[in-house]
Amino acid sequence: MEKKTAKDIIFSILPVVSIAFLFALWVYVSGKNPDFFPTPAMTIERLNDLIKFPVSRISVFGHIWASLQRVLIAFGIAIITGISLGLAMGWNKYVHAFLGPIFEILRPIPPIAWIPLVILWFGVGEFPKILLVFIGSFIPIVLNTFTGVKMVEPIYLNVGKVMKASTLLKLMHIVLPASVPAIFAGLKAALSSGWMVVVAAEMIASRSGVGFLITRGSESYDIALILCGMIIIGIVGAVLSVILTYVERWLCPWRAEQK
Repeated sequence: MEKKTAKDIIFSILPVVSIAFLFALWVYVSGKNPDFFPTPAMTIERLNDLIKFPVSRISVFGHIWASLQRVLIAFGIAIITGISLGLAMGWNKYVHAFLGPIFEILRPIPPIAWIPLVILWFGVGEFPKILLVFIGSFIPIVLNTFTGVKMVEPIYLNVGKVMKASTLLKLMHIVLPASVPAIFAGLKAALSSGWMVVVAAEMIASRSGVGFLITRGSESYDIALILCGMIIIGIVGAVLSVILTYVERWLCPWRAEQK
């Protein structure tokens, strides 16, 4: 059994210390003016009420699921289209020459900036929210996949040529596996971006979702409800990130060993 060093112990303790510090800061600030910034006890009590009593006839878990559904649908579509397009751009110089400038223009535009335009075009139904999440997720996946393809060692491709592998075989068995770490970096950025976009979209025009809970708290000056919504956003986002990290470790075990 490997013995833990002092450095390992410090790294294990630091996350707990940071959360404890954040909680202590919350207690201190809220103690000054609980009406302006609810205490942890008040927030927990409001969360308990939120679980017991539906908001807009939907339970808190229903609101969480509404947001997750929008994110997962858009994220799934973004994965399929984004990885495919990123592979094409990285592999074919003509595709990159044609599409590269478009993505260079779109990349600096924040996904939230699309909200007014998408609402004007498509209204306030489910499709606009899913489309906004797709926009926020699609571009990071494409660009990171493209970068991953470009970072593939030429020696691997030369082996494929020697073995007389077809283009499809080289893409599926050499390029794609070698690009997985870069692709997952893009997936993490895309999932984070998509989660932020759906919450923002729900705050502007929605009758369900975590963003709607925050808007309802703002309209009724229920600061504890706003805090509950923010905490839910943080917890769900962290859980999604952890799940993606474990999937990455499963697909790229050598990365975990390097760390």
